[in-house]
Amino acid sequence: MRTNGDLNNTSAAREVARIDIDAAHSYRSLAISEAEDDATIRKSYRPFLLSPEITSTDWISKLELSTVVKLAEEDLHKTGERLKVLVLYGSLRERSYSRLLAFEASRILFRLGCDVRVFDPTGLPMKDDVQHNQPKVQELRDLGRLERRPCLGLCRATWESHCRLQKPNRLDPPLRRLRRPTQGRTLAIAQVSGGSQSFNAVNSLRLLGRWMRMFVIPNQSSVPMAYTQFTDERLADPVEGGSRMIPSGNRMRIVDCMEEFVKYTILMRPHFALFGDRCSEREERVEKERKATEKARKEAEEKRVE
Repeated sequence: MRTNGDLNNTSAAREVARIDIDAAHSYRSLAISEAEDDATIRKSYRPFLLSPEITSTDWISKLELSTVVKLAEEDLHKTGERLKVLVLYGSLRERSYSRLLAFEASRILFRLGCDVRVFDPTGLPMKDDVQHNQPKVQELRDLGRLERRPCLGLCRATWESHCRLQKPNRLDPPLRRLRRPTQGRTLAIAQVSGGSQSFNAVNSLRLLGRWMRMFVIPNQSSVPMAYTQFTDERLADPVEGGSRMIPSGNRMRIVDCMEEFVKYTILMRPHFALFGDRCSEREERVEKERKATEKARKEAEEKRVE
């Protein structure tokens, strides 16, 4: 008997059936092999990849991910297309913890069979109204543009200092102009902090994702005291390599986020067109068609009179 009653109203929670572990899929990797990967893309947009020796023995290879691996494998066989994910980070520091976190997230997604591409923001100008054709701006737009690359997911890692979002002007404006192309896609967010755990940056990213009409997954990752959460890059472990996340609840949270991100993306992808279908836009389209028809009719009458 509870002394203070059911304070959290747990009795109202829905019963959830436990999903059994499928041993055949527990530690399987759906990663794109070097032989089947595009060499240019692999060199330019997959800086997170490690040597085959490390990839086969590191902590990510030992994660039990049977449920999402099975789901991803079935989706790959059904559609013949891998989930395409663009990963962003904002820091340009030589040892950037948001970049290291983004790389770890990318490795998890890559094992789950995603076509992961990481954008390097080096050289991306600050926001203005004249540099639309700047190479880095165009590169980011091309990576995120729907018609050129059907990117279905976006993972964004950033860092926070003194309770504010860092470098929002560098990465966000080019994507903000892609508001329409990004609608209906999924978004995962994460942040690193230099001090105690905070959620200001991820909350800001959540608002930005909503503004871009994206579906932000419920889970999120916030890594406090990030400088203590990664191994030294100079002391590379033969099993794990250097600059890897140390075992902790923070590491498991980023795993949970990426697992959830893939699940949501797979479940929502078949309904992409449905989520973008709105009454206001349908009426606007009908009105445009009516005006076009009326204009064509008048032009035809004028020609007939002449």
